[in-house]
Amino acid sequence: MASDARDHVTTGERSTPPPPVGTVSTAPDAPGRAADAPGRAAGAPGRVAGDGRAAPAPVPVALPVTSGPRDAVTRLHAHGCWYPSADPDGTEAAFICDRGGVPQLWAGPVDGGEARLLDSSPDPVKEVSWSPDGRWIAYTTAPGGGEHTRVLCVRPDGSGRRVLAGADPDSTAHLGCWAHDGSAVAVTLTAPAADGTPAPNWEDRGGRATLLGGTPYTGSPPAGGTVTVVDELTPPAPSSVRSDGGLSAYLIDPDGLASPVLLATETHAATLRVCDISHDGALVLLRRGPRGRREAVVRRTADAATTCTVPVADGDPWIGRFSPDGRTLWLRSDDDREYAALLAVTLDADGRSPGRTVVAERPDGDLDLLALSHDGRTAALSWNARGASELELVDTLPTRPPHGPLPTTPVPLPHEVVTRVTVTGPRRLLPALSGSQRRPGVWSVTEGVTLLRTRWSSRDEDAVPPGRPPVRPVLLRLTARDGLPLSGWYYRAPGRAPGEPAPCVIHLHGGPEEQERPVFNPLYHELTGRGLDVFAPDVRGSSGHGRSFVDADLGTGRFAALDDVADCAAHTVPAGPADPTRLAVMGRSYGGYLTFASLVRHPDLFRTGVAVCGMSDFATFFAGTEPWLAESAAHKYGHPDHDRDLLRELSPMTRIDALRVPVLAVHGEHDTNVPPAESEQFVRAARDRGLPARLLTLRDEGHDFLRADNRRLYRRTAADWLQRHLTT
Repeated sequence: MASDARDHVTTGERSTPPPPVGTVSTAPDAPGRAADAPGRAAGAPGRVAGDGRAAPAPVPVALPVTSGPRDAVTRLHAHGCWYPSADPDGTEAAFICDRGGVPQLWAGPVDGGEARLLDSSPDPVKEVSWSPDGRWIAYTTAPGGGEHTRVLCVRPDGSGRRVLAGADPDSTAHLGCWAHDGSAVAVTLTAPAADGTPAPNWEDRGGRATLLGGTPYTGSPPAGGTVTVVDELTPPAPSSVRSDGGLSAYLIDPDGLASPVLLATETHAATLRVCDISHDGALVLLRRGPRGRREAVVRRTADAATTCTVPVADGDPWIGRFSPDGRTLWLRSDDDREYAALLAVTLDADGRSPGRTVVAERPDGDLDLLALSHDGRTAALSWNARGASELELVDTLPTRPPHGPLPTTPVPLPHEVVTRVTVTGPRRLLPALSGSQRRPGVWSVTEGVTLLRTRWSSRDEDAVPPGRPPVRPVLLRLTARDGLPLSGWYYRAPGRAPGEPAPCVIHLHGGPEEQERPVFNPLYHELTGRGLDVFAPDVRGSSGHGRSFVDADLGTGRFAALDDVADCAAHTVPAGPADPTRLAVMGRSYGGYLTFASLVRHPDLFRTGVAVCGMSDFATFFAGTEPWLAESAAHKYGHPDHDRDLLRELSPMTRIDALRVPVLAVHGEHDTNVPPAESEQFVRAARDRGLPARLLTLRDEGHDFLRADNRRLYRRTAADWLQRHLTT
């Protein structure tokens, strides 16, 4: 369904044709803009891969002003604020807030005062970035609530709103970093298929056929602390290259005074994000690669030569930054390690790396988030400590090697999890926090230790309506049948005696590389309020437990992940305690796949299931998903051609005849990550076999449900279904 905002798009006129891509033009009378600004000094960078066709350079499209106060159609009792980005002096922040019922772009003073709405359009906002010169705020929206996104910019006063990339409804644009002088922002564009067909042609894919196999779990990480992944097939001979799945990165001037500059393009790419540009414009830091095999790539802008490549961890895409002089790359990486740490990668004048040093690490926890100040001298480190966060501040980063361990100052947190952090100056941070008993909010940290909730964030007491306090979960530990340690968070419904068995929902997160963390989940609050317990485990493949655990589900290891679901369900009976005759399984995305698969592989264990945006057949999933997502997923699940037999055996539709219980499926109508047909075919097959089955399709939603009314409908529908099948 078309977005309202898109109906109002008007194309700005040009008095002269734009210069060709790869050239730079400047207006000599542009105020405050130097022709030799660092963001432009490098001229026209070459391509990362010279054998691909770059996506056409974007043309900025002017939009009507939609800023200012308004009476929201939906005013939430308790709203969330997240993804803060500060202006250069740290006095104001732009952020995402859903107080109007949909995530929108807001801005407001950090130390007090009211926030202002910068974009009132109904398209959900996903990322925000304030320019280093303070003149623009770039952000990403999802037109119609789907997965195709576009990058916009607006001035801090709400004027000048325009689409920088992704105005074409068939394209997708992703936000990258700003040039350090604020003259341009990086965006990544998807290239359409040469023949107009969205589905990838897997027979044309060259390179490694699969990244499956790996070492089985033995109870301890192998030598060196990593899992070795073995290619079990001989790579096929290189074949003709097609453009579907291609990604191209450009530098775009938000003022429209310079033509877009092509930074990089890759064919058959899974990801490509511009994470930083050195202050002198000579080097660019890219994040690329499929899930589980991400890379940080340093390239020279003058000749497009790759000078340094370092494996990096999954999770937050903002993997690192250059030091002000460009001689050190600060990087969040799990290269040759079990847990991600902070690396100082030394760079020479040509961008090559003579060595690297681990400067901050934890023996049993990942570095989740890395944030640096605009001047590159202050850093914030957020660590994953068994699902909760521990935040540290580095007051002064060294400017030259050698680099030793960095002295850090711990920052006390009022809630469990840091979802994002921005460094606004020396000893001042803006962390976005969430917890098991609060809505997401933004806090201000001054002098490194004093935390104050921003005025525009919800109060803790507003998290839920009076009389229904949220449940604080308890961490449960168990052992899988093959000896792998597992854990999860158990939410006990209030009002029941400690030893009384309860109906229980096993809820499975997505990814599979996500992690269950103790944050407030309105779905869990709805279920426990209906008298249902919830156990939310991390089965193998989840993050937060080391690389061995993440890689333990590769290839045939996914069968063990399905057994993990059954083992977790069995553990809830003595530990919950859960009633073994009233168990249900539920999950979204990859968790939706696990739900479908668990219902057909363990048909007598669960009384019902709720699958949200889940895959039911890998063959149809690969044929229907986005090309760049297919590229990434192939390295995680298996190659659609070379691993066809494995994927068929892992697909829930293969065992649909084993289904014995009612099933509810939920899907967003605009989901292009996991197409709605995945839910439709499973529900149709269940009905054909005489089983109660229902599909709830949410309008104007994609893979994530972002609108308040749809989220409420989803929660209540799922809770009604589970309550009916578990308590009657």
